[in-house]
Amino acid sequence: MDECPFNSVLQQEDGPALYTYTVVNSYPHDPDAFTQGLLYYSNDTFYESAGLYGESTLRHVDLVTGNVLKRVGNEPRDFAEGLALSQDRLVQLTWRSPKGILYDRESFEVIESFRTQLKDGWGLTNEHEDSHELIATDSGSKLFYLDAETFETKRTVQVTDNGVPVPWLNELEWIDGEIWANIWQTECIARINPETGEVNGWILMHGLRQSLMERRIPQRKSMDVLNGIAWDPHRRRLFLTGKLWPRLYEVQVRRITWPPDINLAEARRLCIKRK
Repeated sequence: MDECPFNSVLQQEDGPALYTYTVVNSYPHDPDAFTQGLLYYSNDTFYESAGLYGESTLRHVDLVTGNVLKRVGNEPRDFAEGLALSQDRLVQLTWRSPKGILYDRESFEVIESFRTQLKDGWGLTNEHEDSHELIATDSGSKLFYLDAETFETKRTVQVTDNGVPVPWLNELEWIDGEIWANIWQTECIARINPETGEVNGWILMHGLRQSLMERRIPQRKSMDVLNGIAWDPHRRRLFLTGKLWPRLYEVQVRRITWPPDINLAEARRLCIKRK
């Protein structure tokens, strides 16, 4: 099993907890999928939103084989972004746009397009399918709580670590009362208190992308960043992938500390990128 190259012992520093990972399973993933939204559905299947202009799609994907069971393309001018399942409908955001798209979960038929008050759609999640709120990001450091019916912004929460804003909040997943967020252009996942916005912990995924690149799996485009978090609450399985990654991973996380020459300040340097 692949492991992160950090020590796995009890953390001593005050502040956000630090976590490492172990790879439990590895599955095929479409290397042409520019993953922007990922969520576990049931029976070892996912819903996935894949981006890029002229290539964006909504997909229903089999976990074990990586086969795309169903897909529908976006309009060429739409760059697909975050995805959530809300009241038996799939909700998809689009990049650099207030536009969102509402789909029938079964048929993938477009129910309607709608407008949010966001200027830029990035991540999207909710506590559960029947939640009255959706939670979105716009590349910045805020969580936007949207009404699940009208898509109007009801409130915002600033995400911080020790008072410092944490920008580039990307793909989101609600897990056990926290919001987990990929941080764009890093190998970090933030574990965020959804009410206060405080970062409870950092999951350091360093080494996963590099180990996959070293396998030199043939693909049409070069691998991009880590992006895509999905949680199976019934079997408590965590899945991660990235943009144009040929594999999707099931991982387990555990709390860590650093060797003496690396500390929480170094983790913050790796994970918090200025805008």
